[in-house]
Amino acid sequence: MRHRHLLAIVLATLTLLVAACGSSAGSDGTATTKAPAADGSATTEAPLEGEITVSAAASLTESFTDMGKAFEAEHPGTTVTFTFDSSGTLSQQILDGAPVDVFASADEKNMEKLTDADLVKGDPTVFARNQLVIVTKPGNPEGIGSLADLPDAGVISLCGEDVPCGKFAGEALANADVTIPEGSVTRGQNAKATLAAVSEGDAVAGIVYVTDALAAGDAVDAVEIPADDNVVATYPVAVLTDTRDAALASAFVDYVASDDGQAILEERGFLPPA
Repeated sequence: MRHRHLLAIVLATLTLLVAACGSSAGSDGTATTKAPAADGSATTEAPLEGEITVSAAASLTESFTDMGKAFEAEHPGTTVTFTFDSSGTLSQQILDGAPVDVFASADEKNMEKLTDADLVKGDPTVFARNQLVIVTKPGNPEGIGSLADLPDAGVISLCGEDVPCGKFAGEALANADVTIPEGSVTRGQNAKATLAAVSEGDAVAGIVYVTDALAAGDAVDAVEIPADDNVVATYPVAVLTDTRDAALASAFVDYVASDDGQAILEERGFLPPA
């Protein structure tokens, strides 16, 4: 009888151990089962699937489009849809209730608007930096060599005063003690529109991000702004609290900060996060 009692205890213990190894408690307290790997040696995570919407600064158009394609290829069954515009416009859309899963801003102030409104999950991740550059018509027919040449050059394209690239351009001009008459300024809704005014001939020159000038290729020439006058833009990204798929949104943010994501950003002319 004593041996039978010990055997029953051993069998009960083994049953409990097997049950514990085959399942874990879910966030709601229910048990979730992990599937064994193909070789039966370990457990595998369920593959990512679904769709997210990413609102990103216009200057991220090329790099994030590249990232979206790479991310979708790495995770079949996922779709990343982008909305590109000025960070101020996008942050206001989110504040107004636009259904967005991830926000990537060209400045920290517009991200702060969302964190202050409790619309961001966790802390934003700084993933890149950028700098300004003067762009001119191909061949630089006006012979622009510095910010000091802009006031007398003709029509100058700048981003809107409330747009990050417009604010940064204003800071750079102030650093160089240069004032452009407002009557000589045409303002774009975002960095891409500001650059287009130059490439399409509506302005003789403009101030945009280095990355925008690189993306434009032969459509414009670039004139460097000295470091003492230039401004560094800091880019944060975050998952929003109203995301429809927190796991997928977090995975995309992680990809942006990953070595692969950083390589794409570097290729497009971005500086690494400080």
